[in-house]
Amino acid sequence: MIRTLIVDDQAMIRAGIRAILESQDDITVLGEAENGRLGVERCRSLRPDVVLMDVRMPVLDGLAATTALLDPSRVGTHVPRVLMLTTFDLDDYVYAALEAGASGFLLKDSEPGELQRAVRVVAAGEALLGPSITRRLIENFVSARPRRSAGDTALHALTDREREVLRLMAFGMSNAEIAATLFISEQTTKTHVSRILQKLGLRDRVQAVVFGYETGLVTPGGAVTASGGASRGSKRALGLR
Repeated sequence: MIRTLIVDDQAMIRAGIRAILESQDDITVLGEAENGRLGVERCRSLRPDVVLMDVRMPVLDGLAATTALLDPSRVGTHVPRVLMLTTFDLDDYVYAALEAGASGFLLKDSEPGELQRAVRVVAAGEALLGPSITRRLIENFVSARPRRSAGDTALHALTDREREVLRLMAFGMSNAEIAATLFISEQTTKTHVSRILQKLGLRDRVQAVVFGYETGLVTPGGAVTASGGASRGSKRALGLR
């Protein structure tokens, strides 16, 4: 069962999200909070797996709340996955949340099925990087930042296959899609992802994707390139032709 917490200052939005999530047998809502401060407090007491976090809220906004929840200094404490709820005009806030370690982003006007899928993806430990909004946010985010000078050295620590996996991760592919594209097993893909994070000293897939763009391994607007090419299903998932 995936345990969730809804943090949003609008009661009707919270009620709608609760109804959508609780219609599923594998998702439960532990509670709600109307601002970021209460969200942090209830998260620490309820210990949800996934927090659905609004961006603009009174008292403490979603960005500050996400930063508090994902503070790396809180070693040994419960750290949830954070799914940001956003709109097109809040890119700057989302960029900062990306740095803070948020695991995914979803537009508030998304279909119910997309919200349910997003919660499952994030709870499973993967980043929600498939939707076009998220890829655009990441590309804009890294385009506005200087290229990592130490990135080339770090990339040398990866094997050719690991760099290939990282490149496909940056294009929003799930482990299953990467496995199909590279003609390897999903378990082998998971092992590659784990080693990539360990070698680069990164916490999760989102940080790995940002690293891939910042080091120039992947360029904004570039096409998927891997030995064997991307599968037709993967291209559709990524909005590619």
